[in-house]
Amino acid sequence: MNAPMNAAPAAARKLRVATTSLAGCFGCHMSFLDIDERIIKLLDLIEFDRSPLTDIKHCGPCDLGLIEGGLCNAENVHVLREFRKNCKILVAVGACAINGGLPAQRNHLDLRDILEEVYQTEYLLGRGGIPNDPELPLPLNKVHPIHEVVKVDYFLPGCPPPADAFWKLLTDLLAGRTPSLGHGLLHYD
Repeated sequence: MNAPMNAAPAAARKLRVATTSLAGCFGCHMSFLDIDERIIKLLDLIEFDRSPLTDIKHCGPCDLGLIEGGLCNAENVHVLREFRKNCKILVAVGACAINGGLPAQRNHLDLRDILEEVYQTEYLLGRGGIPNDPELPLPLNKVHPIHEVVKVDYFLPGCPPPADAFWKLLTDLLAGRTPSLGHGLLHYD
């Protein structure tokens, strides 16, 4: 289940890494970028597929996928399934991906009440009703963590995980080791 990646020799193909964000704040991606100049070292060993760094919107076949955010709507589920299908190893990154995080705070509320409050249609449109438009993804009744829908190989906890945890996870995987994050790198806040 937790098969490590083997580091590629310098002349060999670089490992393909993809990232995506579902329902969350994008803080995990920002924390990943906080590895700062170490990202240059990573670029000797990996190449990015789908990622905000590449602006590629669809994931091709990848060795490793990093995914943040929970599942709030049908589009999130679709993106997750496609992402999982294309990634040999999938890492759930951050509290939202692992347990629903802050978006899951809505789980104890009625979805219709939430939509009426968000859209406040009486004030904005001058009439009642929740917009029904194909451009708006169908919301799920509850926010779900990603492991409830697809197989996850590793979990990187935190809100967000610190940059050093990303670095340790990636360098362990690239070296063919099972990631081992010590006390200082695990954050459950």
